[in-house]
Amino acid sequence: MNIFDYMQKYDYEQLVFCQDENSGLKAIICIHDTTLGPALGGTRMWPYKTEEEAIVDVLRLGRGMTYKNAAAGLNIGGGKAVIIGDPREHKSEELFRAFGRYIQGLNGRYITAEDVGTTVADMDMIHLETDFVTGVSPAFGSSGNPSPVTAYGVYRGMKAAAKLAFGSDSLSGRVIAVQGVGNVAYNLCRHLHEEGAHLIVTDINQENIDRAVNDFGAKAVGVNEIFGVECDIFSPCALGAIINDDTIPLFKAKVIAGAANNQLKEEKHGDQIHEMGLIYAPDYVINAGGVINVADELQGYNRERALKKVETIYDNILKIYEIAERDGMASYKAADRMAEERIASVARSRNTFLQNGKTVYKR
Repeated sequence: MNIFDYMQKYDYEQLVFCQDENSGLKAIICIHDTTLGPALGGTRMWPYKTEEEAIVDVLRLGRGMTYKNAAAGLNIGGGKAVIIGDPREHKSEELFRAFGRYIQGLNGRYITAEDVGTTVADMDMIHLETDFVTGVSPAFGSSGNPSPVTAYGVYRGMKAAAKLAFGSDSLSGRVIAVQGVGNVAYNLCRHLHEEGAHLIVTDINQENIDRAVNDFGAKAVGVNEIFGVECDIFSPCALGAIINDDTIPLFKAKVIAGAANNQLKEEKHGDQIHEMGLIYAPDYVINAGGVINVADELQGYNRERALKKVETIYDNILKIYEIAERDGMASYKAADRMAEERIASVARSRNTFLQNGKTVYKR
């Protein structure tokens, strides 16, 4: 790939390559857009087969964080980092401290957090070298495990989607099929159970299924059966790309709202479910509770304030559908437009020109 052509096409600001021979660090930091503030996004550690694969992934993820943070109403931009390596074998204090020094060298343009393959303990080691890191241990003023807060945001967004589909945001008596019952989805199921919803669950891990059945009276079905069950709401909370050519004909739900990332295999699938009349809550909007939570750490973490901000996911889902109706488009496109309109509005407010003999600052 021609990196500069790609960066120009999608208006990336910076791509930083980091290496440290002593620790074996090979990392890439992507800063996509800082119009709204410093770029915030997690560090992923993954055994990429090629350097190009790592570059493509960090560019895609960094741009996605710009949209996610903007749509969530946060005053932060988008970025991401990847460390090339197997998280089961290649972690060390030396590696994460070396990476922390690279983050420190960016002087606040990029703020990291945990992601796939990294943990709170890893963030603590990065924190030894820089303050530009979130998701560290609570002893350092962090918010701790983000799963419950992410789940609460998904719950609020699901209620908004239900209001659009059924005329009421009450989930009492609703049948909700939850695909994947990991940490986030388990906490989501707790909220749904407490409101009186009927749960149907599946997971590749039998222990996760048993916990949901025992704690919430959920009905268990097979991993492939979940797509076609009779339900009001289908909640994907596992792998991405599960809205695809094979699954769309099976859906009997009126609403799709869940915590999984990248739920649409292709953009055309978002258009297809829109044409079918399904209410789809775009994933990066409904699952933004985690990033909202860690972003609050930048002000000195206050859980009550963070949860109040997470509650606005409800309003964001409703706003997406206002835009979708206004512009005649599917909700996934409307989510992008909402983020882009916010970024453009702030950019315009910063732009300056010579007018009437007055010089105004231009970013």
